[in-house]
Amino acid sequence: MNKTEKKYDVVIVGSGLGGLTSAIILAKEGKKVCVLEKNQQFGGNLQTFARDKKLFDTGIHYIGALGEGQNLNKYFSYIGIMDALKLSKMDEDAYDVISFGDADVEYPHAQGYENFTKQLLKYFPEEEVAIKEYCKKIQEICDAFPLYNLDYGNGHPIEILSINAQKYFEELTDNKKLRAVLAGSNFLYAGIPDKTPLYVHALSVNSYIQSAWRCINGGSQITKQLIKQLKKYGGEVYKRKEVVNFSSEGKRIISANTKDGSAYYGDIFISNIEPKTTLDMVGKEKFRKPYYRRIKELEVLPAAFSVYVVLKPNTVKYVNHNNYHFKDSTRVWNANEYTAESWPEAFMLSMNISEENQLWAESLTGITYLHFSEFKAWQNTQNTIVNPSNRGEAYEAFKQEKTQVFMREIEKRLPHIKGNIKAVYASTPLSYRDYIGGFEGNLYGYVKDSENPLKTFISPRTKLENLFMTGQSINMHGVLGVTIGAVLTCTEIIGKQYLVDKINKEVLEIEKQRRK
Repeated sequence: MNKTEKKYDVVIVGSGLGGLTSAIILAKEGKKVCVLEKNQQFGGNLQTFARDKKLFDTGIHYIGALGEGQNLNKYFSYIGIMDALKLSKMDEDAYDVISFGDADVEYPHAQGYENFTKQLLKYFPEEEVAIKEYCKKIQEICDAFPLYNLDYGNGHPIEILSINAQKYFEELTDNKKLRAVLAGSNFLYAGIPDKTPLYVHALSVNSYIQSAWRCINGGSQITKQLIKQLKKYGGEVYKRKEVVNFSSEGKRIISANTKDGSAYYGDIFISNIEPKTTLDMVGKEKFRKPYYRRIKELEVLPAAFSVYVVLKPNTVKYVNHNNYHFKDSTRVWNANEYTAESWPEAFMLSMNISEENQLWAESLTGITYLHFSEFKAWQNTQNTIVNPSNRGEAYEAFKQEKTQVFMREIEKRLPHIKGNIKAVYASTPLSYRDYIGGFEGNLYGYVKDSENPLKTFISPRTKLENLFMTGQSINMHGVLGVTIGAVLTCTEIIGKQYLVDKINKEVLEIEKQRRK
């Protein structure tokens, strides 16, 4: 064992986007920062992997709000990675399309609110009032979240958090098809009927309506640039360092202890891993019972099953949009409810891009819901590059069966790919759990409940005075949500007004330099 004992100002557990962004912000403040990652690859949901020499994204299929002057552009500029990213803008008239059943029609979600309205009016000419009202409401809700707009304001009013998304659409219009189209990308946040608040929908879709982008050659380039910036400010990052527990004295954490027997001491600790897991690693007895029980009882969002399709060269045209497809327009809010015979009820299809002016598609990713409970037989197995394990023949057979069923549905939607497939690979909820760290392989953290919004809110500040949390379960999921969440975590440490003012000042200077 290679035991280590080191002392830092800040020790961060987990190298996902939230952990690395927090690390850079605090390193820029002159703090000695260390990031510990259990896996072989840094980045969490930003990870990529290769199959048949084709690159696939684990979780980053497209990114919003990276246009000049937009909020993620500003945040990425501040942490120093924006100008180094290789990006391709998606179809401005349809970055997403929503489709239902066997119908050929594809309903577009377009970039820019005026264009968003214009494109949908071609299909719903009588619904101009409803579409414009929807666009206005989305922007109003986003304006109520200060950090979303690089402001340090007083936070969001409870009435904003309490608007239910599904009910909002039902009240917006009597046109059921339009409701389904407007909510059709709710796979972005795993929308739950009667629970998901409208703000979750708004914060997710607004950034893409502003501008939508694919990462050329995958999202792992974001990780590379983050680590480059972290090292520039003297930060350290280590892989294959699985933290198994924390040592504490009183109400303070004193060290993060790794599987290899090393101890990393610090003044401040930030967990970028799953909150339920974090609490157990610290120790149940260190938290008040109501707090511990509330976190442990939070309902997780649905798990995912994905297929990764390698296409034969020069056979399938690249399309510059994603497709959210439902067997029926009535399934938009409950596609996670299925029977063995009806699965999958819905899925998202996304093509990967390797060059700016792509003509032919090299690969295709399909993602659908699949309950973790279907994998209970193998829940005690672990399989990663660091800790490889064979889950057994029964698992592989079940995985293959699910792959074949899913591929039949995809081929119904895209019949032209038949005969043009070189190979198909798959990830189950267990893969997502082991590589990304989501509780039971969930996609986006915990269910937010419009009926009881504060119960499902997790503060970045824990009940231990020097332990903080970040990541998709803390504020919002997605690249923008996690980035803002990391800023929120850091404001708890160095002050909100100070940090927001500093970001705005630096970004203003960066934008001036770009215009020269």
